[in-house]
Amino acid sequence: LAPLASVCLNLADDHLDWHGSAQAYRDAKAKVYANVRVACVYNLADDATRAMVEDAEVQEGARAIGFGLGVPGPSDVGMVDGILVDRAFLDERHHSALELATLDDLRASGLGAPHSVANVLAAAALSRAAGVAPAAIRDAIRGFHVDHHRTELVLESDGVLWIDDSKATNAHAADAALRAFESVVWVAGGLLKGVDPDPLVERHAKRLRAVILIGADRSALRQAFERHAPGVLLFEVDESETDRVMPAVVRAAASVAQPGDAVLLAPSAASMDQFTDYADRGRRFAAAVLDQARNDQAGGATDDDSPASPSGSPPA
Repeated sequence: LAPLASVCLNLADDHLDWHGSAQAYRDAKAKVYANVRVACVYNLADDATRAMVEDAEVQEGARAIGFGLGVPGPSDVGMVDGILVDRAFLDERHHSALELATLDDLRASGLGAPHSVANVLAAAALSRAAGVAPAAIRDAIRGFHVDHHRTELVLESDGVLWIDDSKATNAHAADAALRAFESVVWVAGGLLKGVDPDPLVERHAKRLRAVILIGADRSALRQAFERHAPGVLLFEVDESETDRVMPAVVRAAASVAQPGDAVLLAPSAASMDQFTDYADRGRRFAAAVLDQARNDQAGGATDDDSPASPSGSPPA
């Protein structure tokens, strides 16, 4: 295998139950750069990906190309005054740049969050390595729409955003989703795949109005909150029947969410303990949100036998 170009977007602990260690996981991801012919694209904000490129055995002439949200240097792609630019794949890269798209283009396609912008820059670098013209990249961005379950707005009601990011199956993805909102009712849990949840909980404790835990590895998450965020109001949904999980989640979230909050399904975990896959988990969350909204609009009552059990104290 001799790839034209390759990229590792980031490195964060995941799938440790399969790989056995963080180093083994890193080594597996680093293989993406082996024998590259044109461009090894790496994340300027992630030293681990830079090190992967430095260690890679590549073909003669292959270049290291960085991507990031800052002003790019020569051989990088990045941002200048709200414009995505290429300073890698042009002869005049030491004193010039090519415009690829604008931040407004990305926002119109649902790609305005910082992690999405970074992903677009990485994809643009791969495209430029293959000779794709800047105009074609811009047209592709303008015609793109984010797939379901990726920071998808399900509903905005009474000043509360209900967000489905069920695709956030690891801590790195959940971290990016949490950073996008200032005040969050966080729906988390499932199969953690051997990853320590403590850093994620500690990093985002101050933005959490409440957390609702689901899934098989709830206890590990609960203990992380006891250590790093004991004042955050915590609910646990202990349901054995899949059909009852998300209705209970939504009832718990609705009981505490306030205007300006985002109720965010970003589980930081795999879904197969309770759901078919992440898409099934997201669809069930969205359906429960819309069912709750219809019930509220009709003035009906929901079941009061929610299995969600609150603990802790709500933030002031």
